[in-house]
Amino acid sequence: WSRPTLRADGGLHIEGGRHPVVEQSLDGPFIANDLHLHNDARLHVITGPNMGGKSTYMRQAALIAILAWCGSLVPATACEVGPIDRIFTRIGASDDLAGGRSTFMVEMTEAAVIVNAATERSLVLVDEIGRGTSTFDGLSLAHAIARHLLVQRRCLTLFATHYFELTSLAAHEDAAVNLHLSATEHNGRIV
Repeated sequence: WSRPTLRADGGLHIEGGRHPVVEQSLDGPFIANDLHLHNDARLHVITGPNMGGKSTYMRQAALIAILAWCGSLVPATACEVGPIDRIFTRIGASDDLAGGRSTFMVEMTEAAVIVNAATERSLVLVDEIGRGTSTFDGLSLAHAIARHLLVQRRCLTLFATHYFELTSLAAHEDAAVNLHLSATEHNGRIV
């Protein structure tokens, strides 16, 4: 664990970041990851297979940011973090049948809060949005939400998706970056 540096300008820079809860539960070593969110790379479109580490990568970034601003040491080799006013998440899905809301409706309601409330100093984590509808509609929603967060809200965003078509944002938007997390089999186990 290391002492983070708090910066006056925006951004989140993590070298060798780890998720301490996941790391504690593993039999083998945790693969540390770097993250560089800043004004010129505000949206990271994260692709990769299930169990490839996309959700852990996003959650460890939020956890490290929270720990840094609480005055704690962080599970990383090095960390620099700028002001973060709020952390928004759209991770996981469940219905609200008693309230008459489907999984898709819950997802869209949560997404609406994010696209309307996030600021340039917000950290946003979006994981697999658009799954609860048809593929084309889900892709359209995911693309519109990602682009709105990038262009209109200008927040720091980690956007995990199985819609590989979203990687085209990086070709058209300067502050969009593509990341790919992968899994491989080694000695009969997923690594």
